Amino acid sequence: MRRKLIWVALPIIILVALLAACQGPPGPQGPAGPAGPAGPQGPAGPQGPPGPQGPAGPAGPAGPAGSAAEISAEYVTSKVCAACHTEEAEEVGKSGHAYKLNPVINGQPPKYPFSEVPNPPEGYTWDDITYVIGGYGWKARFIDKQGYIITGADESATTQYNFANPVVGKEAGWVGYHAGEKEKPYNCGRCHTTGYKPDGHQDGLPGIVGTWAEPGIQCEACHGPGGNHVNDPYGVAMKIDRSSAMCGECHSRGAVETIDAKGGFIKHHEQYEELLQSKHLALSCVDCHDPHQGVIQARKTGEATVRIECESCHFQEARYQKSAAMKASVDCIDCHMPRIVKSAWGDAEAYTGDIRSHLFAIDPEATAQFSEDGKKAISQITLDFACKSCHRSGGTATVKTDAELKSEAIGYHQR
Repeated sequence: MRRKLIWVALPIIILVALLAACQGPPGPQGPAGPAGPAGPQGPAGPQGPPGPQGPAGPAGPAGPAGSAAEISAEYVTSKVCAACHTEEAEEVGKSGHAYKLNPVINGQPPKYPFSEVPNPPEGYTWDDITYVIGGYGWKARFIDKQGYIITGADESATTQYNFANPVVGKEAGWVGYHAGEKEKPYNCGRCHTTGYKPDGHQDGLPGIVGTWAEPGIQCEACHGPGGNHVNDPYGVAMKIDRSSAMCGECHSRGAVETIDAKGGFIKHHEQYEELLQSKHLALSCVDCHDPHQGVIQARKTGEATVRIECESCHFQEARYQKSAAMKASVDCIDCHMPRIVKSAWGDAEAYTGDIRSHLFAIDPEATAQFSEDGKKAISQITLDFACKSCHRSGGTATVKTDAELKSEAIGYHQR
């Protein structure tokens, strides 16, 4: 069997060998076939160097508008404000704020709601006057055609007009104001005008320091320029600042930590400085005062001069008033807000000025209301002003010694 297999395989081997011996060299490579499918992506190579910067693209759309405080606004005057805010404008129009500075137009004197300036200083006509400073409540001063405050040629000149004040016992009359001082500039615009800027000269008058949008303290003096609000009343709100510091921007002079005095009285425009020295610092001015209404106009129209009474907080002191006579005939402010301040008239011997103080606290131990040089007031009210405006010779109450006044003052509110 084995021999038989050998004989069968041998011819096959010989045939394969002969075929191999007959194969020639390989022929030329045929054309490439179609590309196969893409293989998987290989790993990323290293990043090359940055190319040159391309040209800037087109500008993007405008961003949202900023807040009202960030957008420049124009002053529009109180007449524009009054078109919508009628009631407020009517109140402000009767207060003294609106009349801190008043233009003389076509030789006609300014008009005031509760007072009248009868004529300019001697030697002048209304045609010679550009502005009247004040003229509401206390006094009036005058600005000439060059913008300087009229002071008169010599020390005998009387160029300030004071209104009558029965409390001080003074009739209306003329007094001196920097008499003999030449070319006194008007530099009071910061607190007497609206939209004041310290640069330039209003109306081109060299004597006026600075420019303004509107004379007097009008709506925009406290609320800021109203141009944006007028254009978008519902989208842009006006500023409402109820802080005492806001009022103190004008109702103060110099450093607010001291109360300035002169001639036996506190100077006017010191209310914020007085408030800072008192316990009422915890309150705001608008807690007692309507910012759109003045005390004088409230008196003239028969309205309350303050929004809340002293007894609203000081009910115990009102309840336990020792003196029946005081309780029956004297108001809290007669002693706790005496007239230590002078704007136009004052009688130092009678301890009576023409503006009430905002110091409030009485110190029976204090011996002097003012510093030795008379230039500063202390933080409390002395018995001189708290008591002697009445309890003095020629006053409206019994004359008493300092010891008697001190003893009574200490015990007035004791139970």
